[in-house]
Amino acid sequence: MKQQLLAGACAGALLLASGQAFAAEAAADAADASASVEELVVYGKGESRQVQQIAIQEVEQAAPGTSPIKLVEKLPGVNFQSADAFGAYEWSTRISIRGFNQNQLGFTLDGVPLGDMSYGNHNGLHISRAIMSEDLGAVELAQGSGALGTASSSNLGGTLKFASRDPSAEMGAFVAATLGSDNMRRGFVRLETGELPSGGRAFISYGNQDADKWKGVGVQKQEQIDFKFVQPIGEGKVSGFYGWSKRRENDYQDLSLEMIKRLGYGWDNISGNYALANQVADTALANYLTKGVSGDPAYCVSDPGTGTNVYPSPIKCDDDAYFDAGGLRDDKLWSLTGEMPFGEAVKVTATLYGHTNKGQGSWYAPLNPSPNFGVVGATTSNASMSFRTTEYSIDRNGLVLGGDINLGAHAIHLGGWYEDNDFEQARRYYALDRAANNRDALSFQSNPFKTRWHYAFNTKTTQFSVEDVWTVTDALKVNFGFKSLKVENKAKFLDGYGPLVNSGAIQSKDSFLPQVGVNYKLSDNSELFGSYTENLRAFVSAATAGPFSTTQPGFDAIKSKLKPETSKTVEAGWRFRTADFQGVIAAYHVKFENRLLATASGSGVAGNPSVLSNVGSVTTNGLEAAGTWSINDAWSLFGSYAYNSSKFDDDVRNGSGALVAKISGKTLPDAPKSVANLSLAYDQDGWFGALNAHYTGKRFITYTNDLSVSGVTTFDLNLGYRFQGEGLTKGLEIQANVTNLLDKKYISTIGSNGFSNSGDSQTLLAAAPRQVFVTVRKQF
Repeated sequence: MKQQLLAGACAGALLLASGQAFAAEAAADAADASASVEELVVYGKGESRQVQQIAIQEVEQAAPGTSPIKLVEKLPGVNFQSADAFGAYEWSTRISIRGFNQNQLGFTLDGVPLGDMSYGNHNGLHISRAIMSEDLGAVELAQGSGALGTASSSNLGGTLKFASRDPSAEMGAFVAATLGSDNMRRGFVRLETGELPSGGRAFISYGNQDADKWKGVGVQKQEQIDFKFVQPIGEGKVSGFYGWSKRRENDYQDLSLEMIKRLGYGWDNISGNYALANQVADTALANYLTKGVSGDPAYCVSDPGTGTNVYPSPIKCDDDAYFDAGGLRDDKLWSLTGEMPFGEAVKVTATLYGHTNKGQGSWYAPLNPSPNFGVVGATTSNASMSFRTTEYSIDRNGLVLGGDINLGAHAIHLGGWYEDNDFEQARRYYALDRAANNRDALSFQSNPFKTRWHYAFNTKTTQFSVEDVWTVTDALKVNFGFKSLKVENKAKFLDGYGPLVNSGAIQSKDSFLPQVGVNYKLSDNSELFGSYTENLRAFVSAATAGPFSTTQPGFDAIKSKLKPETSKTVEAGWRFRTADFQGVIAAYHVKFENRLLATASGSGVAGNPSVLSNVGSVTTNGLEAAGTWSINDAWSLFGSYAYNSSKFDDDVRNGSGALVAKISGKTLPDAPKSVANLSLAYDQDGWFGALNAHYTGKRFITYTNDLSVSGVTTFDLNLGYRFQGEGLTKGLEIQANVTNLLDKKYISTIGSNGFSNSGDSQTLLAAAPRQVFVTVRKQF
């Protein structure tokens, strides 16, 4: 009931305020309106697409260390979830927009592509590793589709564009220190050169964050460096950015609904008890060797001979409790951008970039004994489990080009993008001793006793776009154009052994992906907009996802007939503004086609592999509304509400035509029908703060919709004070952030291990409890 009340309150507040907008519009003065409304969210005036920007003060008042991607959760149509308070724990971080999940969206930083931001990213990196939130200058969301020139091969749905802040014109320094729950410690410092004799300026910043997990044993650590310079050259300028990141995370235990009921939200890996981990692994291996069936519920809980539980209570299966797991990522990202005008009519931009990554995801794996297990007298490498890793490396370089030509009523935009990406991925096993743990989940490993597989992938991406923005009259503006995208994927087997593809190549290509739009000004403070866009998502180059994650015969069977996923999006809306209110209302329709899913290519008895197949389409319809009301000089209220209906159009059948899942008409997993936000903010006489409420509706966790997690409303609070005057207090701020204010127990992330057709599965993560953080900041 409380969730329904919140959703209704958001919708009611927006309708009331929009009614106020109608009544006041005729009397509102355009200049006064532009100056008076609090810019908590910027609503994309003049755009033909649904676009919003988050104000920088919203970024500054978030809990330090918060991932930049979490900042957009208040915007309409966004479903964001994470198992930590900061939205930075990458295994759990999920964002979906209008039913499209994270790896079907586009992400860029200063125009540089960040790939699909999946956990085992093959073509980029997570935004939380690319830049620290303190160094952000802008965050823009296009819910339906990004601009034509956006450098992304995965943006079926929305696009998130992040921009770094420019260096200050004044020499100085900014320092901040944060302490909080679970031994959270964060330090940040930024040094500014100010304007140099050359006219350029630069900053360099360093951040270090360390926190214990909120449950279990382990830490979440990150160390980063950001550097940026801007140098004018004649009428143009050159700018450069460099980001270095070192992330180390101990994972939380993935849960199922049954596990939460039996073990509670606070259940986690048993990282503090190595002896118990050995006992669980011994039991799992003995059961498996006797029964010979892995994954059978009876195998998990029973002695094959007596049928009784032989695991130490309350554990009933080795999957209940792993000893430990971890994620490691080391990244270096750089870009160099030149902007040069040629007269008043032409402007050219070029961005050269590079990115290298070294990564590892690991866990202590039962049913995979170390090589000396069972050897009489062996004292090392003799545990009944081993340390399993998935190892990554990325080395990619690219060029993004842009050209603007002003021909009076016509503004022509040209875009180009080329990227050459080398990605390696390996599955390896490392020996464990039984007497004491000899591995560290937060360290890169050496000396594996087995390499399961090792692949080298190369992906070449080429994109071209052209668009004309035609100002037909003072009131009417139309845009039309297209982009051409070609992505070539190649795979090569390097060493080890395994059942996957030995070598192969496949490509995604569409030479004409159109985008058309219209913007019509009803008045200086009111406009209508609409657009139509087609997009394509390229195939993934990885052994754990995409067309290469099958056998050689399976790949050979699909490589000539598999189609990349595509989308067609229509949206229309109204933006309006008065002296004290601004908002937007939009509706949309999306047809998502050629959906990809791994299915059996035929009878399993005959040994046919599971392969990626096109399994039909999805139809999505929705409505979004958002508004900001400037109540007075001190108080403002923001609200947003989104209704989304994303339903499968087809049942799933395997390669032989047999029914796999009857899902036609069912709702997509992790696609809540309702998402709503309310934010009441105060800022006056040095005091500032905000109370934020966020509602997420019921989410299905299976394709057949037989299981779901309930809707939930959560609250966050921030309060702070900016000291006034001169001396030591000049530029001094103190801020407190409280996340999950009411200490709500709920399931945050769903789909951490994918989705099943039906039934319970270990693919859920519990949300962090209430946490408190206090920050002191000083500008010098």
